Amino acid sequence: MEDKQLKIKFNLIAIVCIIIFCFAITPITLQNDTFYTIKIGEHIVNSGNIDMKDPFSMHDLPYTYPHWLYDVGIYLIYQAGGMAGIYLSTVILACILGVTVYLTNKKIVKNELVSFLLTMGVMYIITGFIAARAQLVTFILFVLAVYFIEQFLETKKKRYAIGLITIPIIIANVHLAVWPFYFIIFLPYIAEYLIALLADSHLIYKVQKKYYEHKIQVIKNKQAPEEIHQKLQNKMETLENEFQESLQKQKTRRKNPYKMKVERKNTTKWLIVIMLICVLTGLLTPLGDTPYTYLVKTMQGNTTKSINEHLPMVLIQNKGTLTILAIVLAILIFTDTKIRLKDFFMLGGLIILALASKRQLSMLTLIGVYSINRLVCDLFHKYDPQGTTKFMKNITSGFGAVITILLVILVSIVEFKPQAGDSFIDEKNYPVQAVEWLKENVNISEIRLYNEYNYGSYILYQGVPVFIDSRADLYTPEFNGDKDKDIFTDAIQIANVSKYYEDGFEKYDFTHLLIPKNTKIGMFLKRDENYKELYKDDYFIIYERRTK
Repeated sequence: MEDKQLKIKFNLIAIVCIIIFCFAITPITLQNDTFYTIKIGEHIVNSGNIDMKDPFSMHDLPYTYPHWLYDVGIYLIYQAGGMAGIYLSTVILACILGVTVYLTNKKIVKNELVSFLLTMGVMYIITGFIAARAQLVTFILFVLAVYFIEQFLETKKKRYAIGLITIPIIIANVHLAVWPFYFIIFLPYIAEYLIALLADSHLIYKVQKKYYEHKIQVIKNKQAPEEIHQKLQNKMETLENEFQESLQKQKTRRKNPYKMKVERKNTTKWLIVIMLICVLTGLLTPLGDTPYTYLVKTMQGNTTKSINEHLPMVLIQNKGTLTILAIVLAILIFTDTKIRLKDFFMLGGLIILALASKRQLSMLTLIGVYSINRLVCDLFHKYDPQGTTKFMKNITSGFGAVITILLVILVSIVEFKPQAGDSFIDEKNYPVQAVEWLKENVNISEIRLYNEYNYGSYILYQGVPVFIDSRADLYTPEFNGDKDKDIFTDAIQIANVSKYYEDGFEKYDFTHLLIPKNTKIGMFLKRDENYKELYKDDYFIIYERRTK
């Protein structure tokens, strides 16, 4: 009873601390994706359908609406509470994510203290991924997926199976770009089961036994000399003795392995069935076969080579990944702690994904934390079984609770202070005043406006047709179906002046240009008499292009 009360008190303190910290690290300033999310949601609500066409650019392109349900949700929040409503919803989702990570950790590993400390570390590492984007919802769903898998393997209860089938349906409609990743979570569990199944099948022994049985039968039929028959019988007995010895050694190794624990849970075969059922959930969306094709088309395109979050990770520059690797290696190398085979596969696969793409650091942190938690808790259990309980008692005392919460508040203030004065829209990065001037002084329905990738979504949000925005895939041949229509590459080349800018402007017949100050292309336009400066503020310039 005392132990139960201790855990209840600690859980309350932990959850309060996590909520405070998650509030502090949630950015006030909105990202560029949020702007087009609002407009797409508005378009779907007003039109009443998903027409698979893009209404916001000047190119008349097909569009897949990869997170249509999230877009609708954000628009409804925006309609009710404006930018403040979107910020509040992001805070709430961040808090839900933090609490979900903690509760899932403690439920799986059954150690509240370590789960709390690791959860705080997880939320700190993924601070850069917390934004009003669909990924914040899918983060929560992926964490729940791990919980449902672990609980299903332990209890085989149907409600966890139903949860595992429901999650990919939601992902396919909220953020289908990550839908294929859902199945990666299943693979370590299935791989461990198959390897254990293969090891327990004793195929070599069975083949050898069948061989000797066949030889003995042949000899009997041929009425061979007794000495040959006896010789084969002796080999059979030797094989059987060696097999029994190997069985005993295998049991000993399973009980006390050197570094790798292998568990065979027969409920995993039902997990395979669930995963196969989940493959069909991609059809439960108004987007047709897009969940099955979106990732393939994205990987075939060139957006992953040009967008920062898709680029390979430089390990030395990423403290989060280095910290995770250091913890895992230190525990495995310098202690007698064993790692489960499924955790080895999980961490190994997530590390490879993170090294291949910076954005996968979020998955490594959110999903890999459970494997790390098991390692850390095994370490404590081996060297100091009562250590975490004693520490929890100190924290849950009146003085300890006050000190813990005050410490978290202090850290949260340090994290929140740099953004305390931020606005929802950063005028240094988005042409707020320039677009307002453009709408008041130019007939936007009759112009063709050049803009760069990073702020196109804000222009779109203001109702001005754009050349490009941060829906990168929309502007690639893989998605628009025209191999000669690579708008994304053209936009990158024009912005970088890697080809003559006038050729690009002529190709798209631009009449006006909205560019940031002090850019490469701006240096050329200042000296080009064919471009007339119409407007300039502290951050952006508008030019009128005079055709020759």
